[in-house]
Amino acid sequence: MEFKEEFLQKLKSAGSVVFFTGAGISAESGIPTFRGNEGLWKKFRPEELANFDAFIRNPGLVWEWYQYRRKIVEEAQPNAGHFAIAEMENYFDNVSVITQNIDNLHARAGSTKIYELHGNIERNYCIDCKTYYTHEELESSGSAPECRLCGGLIRPDVVWFGEPLPQNIFSAAENVARNSDICFVVGTSAVVYPAAYIPGAAKSGGSYLVEINIEPTELSYRVDYSIIGKSGEILPQILEKVKKLKNR
Repeated sequence: MEFKEEFLQKLKSAGSVVFFTGAGISAESGIPTFRGNEGLWKKFRPEELANFDAFIRNPGLVWEWYQYRRKIVEEAQPNAGHFAIAEMENYFDNVSVITQNIDNLHARAGSTKIYELHGNIERNYCIDCKTYYTHEELESSGSAPECRLCGGLIRPDVVWFGEPLPQNIFSAAENVARNSDICFVVGTSAVVYPAAYIPGAAKSGGSYLVEINIEPTELSYRVDYSIIGKSGEILPQILEKVKKLKNR
């Protein structure tokens, strides 16, 4: 693929790079959105399960849904796009990943500086005493587990409908985006707020905004460069250009 010369020059001079990622990059690893029509769960709207009131009313049902989603995530593997992002750390002074995804694939690919805006499905915590548990620490059963310390219900460490994003993580992510030289918007239409403020923060700070998506989005007219295609194919090509430009 041939890239714009302006983009190549930005890559050559950039020191700080941000990757703002969404469901598109995970879809290339075979992870469907939770709005799919899989089996039992097609009877439920996501809003009926991914909220705190639903968990309190029927913790077993909500926990079973997340067990189903965890199994999908556990069987999925990071794709070439995830690995390319992780390897970028060898060629830029500062590489950050700001993700709306909860699947932990960026970490599994080797990225080290990750801001998880919507949490992580592999973590859990007690709703009463806030003690954290990895999934491996919890006994597998059909009902929601209880905290060993206080007996409270344990929930997935993800942001549910009606809940705010973790403010410390979101503020830090905004700051990183605002101070970046290049901000890649990968696999997301960036229309769901407040996460969608991230590209705006980058742009307001003078960052060069690059979109990578399989189709044009509402963000396309605002970016400096829109590249249409699969991130798993485009990001490795960008990485190869970076290796030559940085000459390391």
